Amino acid sequence: MKNFNLITVVFLIIASNATISKAQEGNTTGALEIFGSVDTYFKYDFDKHTNITSSGFTGDHNSVSLGMIDLGLRKSVGKASFLGEVSFGPRGQYRSLLNGDGNANNVDNSFHIQNLVVSYSLTDKWSVDAGFMGTFVGYEVISPSANFHYSTSYLFGAGPFQNAGIKTSYSFTDNIQLMVGLFNDWNEYQDLNGVSHFGSQLAYSPTENSSLYLNFLTGISEGGETAYTSGTLIDLVGSYSFSDKVSLGLNAADYTQAADGGYSGVALYPQYNFTENIAIGARAEYFKVKDVADVKGDDFTSFTLSGNFKHNGFAFIPEIRFDNSNNDVFLKQDLVTPKKNAAQFSLALVYSF
Repeated sequence: MKNFNLITVVFLIIASNATISKAQEGNTTGALEIFGSVDTYFKYDFDKHTNITSSGFTGDHNSVSLGMIDLGLRKSVGKASFLGEVSFGPRGQYRSLLNGDGNANNVDNSFHIQNLVVSYSLTDKWSVDAGFMGTFVGYEVISPSANFHYSTSYLFGAGPFQNAGIKTSYSFTDNIQLMVGLFNDWNEYQDLNGVSHFGSQLAYSPTENSSLYLNFLTGISEGGETAYTSGTLIDLVGSYSFSDKVSLGLNAADYTQAADGGYSGVALYPQYNFTENIAIGARAEYFKVKDVADVKGDDFTSFTLSGNFKHNGFAFIPEIRFDNSNNDVFLKQDLVTPKKNAAQFSLALVYSF
């Protein structure tokens, strides 16, 4: 509570003394931007208990529940800039951001920081960023204001949420950009074992309607007091707009870890816009937990259908989701009998500012 009150006071003081502008292209250099979102949801599991745990942001059954409030500050003066972003609520705290012990079951989890980044542009093409950053890997993000679907994919839940470190980006042309960086272990805002990961991103935008990102992250993670394991993640993200109404997104990833096997998967995101404010979209995903020794990993297929009804910063997102597995990883209503499939329905309200 003390942390919440302190951060709230800081935001109020800054807001009362700063020039506020909306995040948009062409903002006057030196103006302070304040942005964020709030969200809430209702979810109903057809088995009358939480069954699809991969989508940890919709963990409550038959309840009107909190998502998060997200508050961000951004300012640029000359060649230097900063980004600070904090979150409050289950989605932006213990369900994604953890305290230093890294234990998701710690009831004291109250970490708030989504982004804390200082940037400097060495030239018009070359920049450096350092701090605690939302990951460059994957198609989906923590904040629901940037996702079409309210629930999240298996690929999102398995990959990193945050990367703390230093990175540099260089634009070879308007269409090609390369980023390389040194990072802490996944989701660690401080890593007392030292910087342990190398990451890179090659971005290519051949047209205004298409983009492609090839992401790479490799390093050594702590597996206990004395155990360390190496792992390599290769991630591909793409999008293409066939017209103003039809678009398609793609996320494919493969993670290999020596001790735990890792995972692989692919997700497609077709979307159709009826109007500027009304759209329908799907997420079709296949996700495989890799086999380890004689233990066969679980396979998952998931299909999510969502609507988006928007007005200014407000969005209403009805959603239905069906998941299946090759193994009996779900439970029937009696909480005892295993089954291979699960389904849920949700209604979400998101406001972005």
